[in-house]
Amino acid sequence: MNDIKATADFAPAPVSTAEIPGSGRIGVLLLNLGTPDGTDYWSMRRYLKEFLSDRRVIEVPRWKWWPILNLIILTVRPGRKGKDYATIWNNDIDESPIKTTTRGQAQKLAAVLGNPERIEVDFAMRYANPTTDSRIRALKDKGCDRILLVPLYPQYAAATTATAADHAFRTLMDMRWQPAVRVAPAYYDDPAYIAAVASSMSRDLAALDFVPEKLICTFHGMPIAYREAGDPYYDQCLVTSRLLREKLGWPEENWLTTFQSRFGNDPWLQPYTDETVQRLAAEGVKKLAIVAPGFSADCLETLEELNGENRHYFEGGGGEKFAYLPALNDSDEGVRVIEAIVRRELQGWL
Repeated sequence: MNDIKATADFAPAPVSTAEIPGSGRIGVLLLNLGTPDGTDYWSMRRYLKEFLSDRRVIEVPRWKWWPILNLIILTVRPGRKGKDYATIWNNDIDESPIKTTTRGQAQKLAAVLGNPERIEVDFAMRYANPTTDSRIRALKDKGCDRILLVPLYPQYAAATTATAADHAFRTLMDMRWQPAVRVAPAYYDDPAYIAAVASSMSRDLAALDFVPEKLICTFHGMPIAYREAGDPYYDQCLVTSRLLREKLGWPEENWLTTFQSRFGNDPWLQPYTDETVQRLAAEGVKKLAIVAPGFSADCLETLEELNGENRHYFEGGGGEKFAYLPALNDSDEGVRVIEAIVRRELQGWL
């Protein structure tokens, strides 16, 4: 008994989280794909090398892919893609639109969440800057011992959501004191997301000086082999498209779901967006609208490929009226979607 009493007398007093230096806050890290640091050849080459070296993105054996990437693609593609990026570049602050928008999403999310003493919001890119590694460490240095990772991809894909998580986990592997980490799930059928995209589309369609005969709901493509290997992306895209059509009350025969941005010679998810646009023009469709709900922020694939390249295909093929309906970006509707996801995932942490 005496031994027990002595142990109790000398037991350390309880310590609250607030008394532990460098802890007690929650970090929210928005994750997007990436952006080159500039439109010049070497900036583009660095970005493309990191992106196309990711084994989640290119699932080709290294011995086969290395010479193709380093001897062919990284010699030719940086110059061409640099010119494409230059057409959409935010010259005022010398960065790509996706970086500007994702920063805006983080800043506006911090404002609507409030509680800056407890919650710190930041953003990072999977490829190039700001890096995921640097922002996780910055959140930890600000006292965040819990971090919610929010991949800004409504539909899950190994080449987007999974590689973003992989990159974050690699940072954790090198940390002595790891924060607790939670990854927000895909939100392809989330009522808040569907309602926000439908509302944005309704407003943008009402502002047009024409009524589209057809509407294309396009998503970024992926090799069919990835779907056959078990990736749920294709099915989630179809669900999103159907829910949006139903929410808007759009006739099924006038609503098409397609896939864009294919790369290489392997078959990708179909139907292809560019071929569909050209086909519709050839069939006599004169008024067309395109929306890309898989993108949380407008970027090269929407601003240059959809609103530029595909507009050219349609109008060059005989179409008369073409409209690209913007992504949610950092609009109030878009930020409300992210807020709903974050508040739900932070339950139990606050």
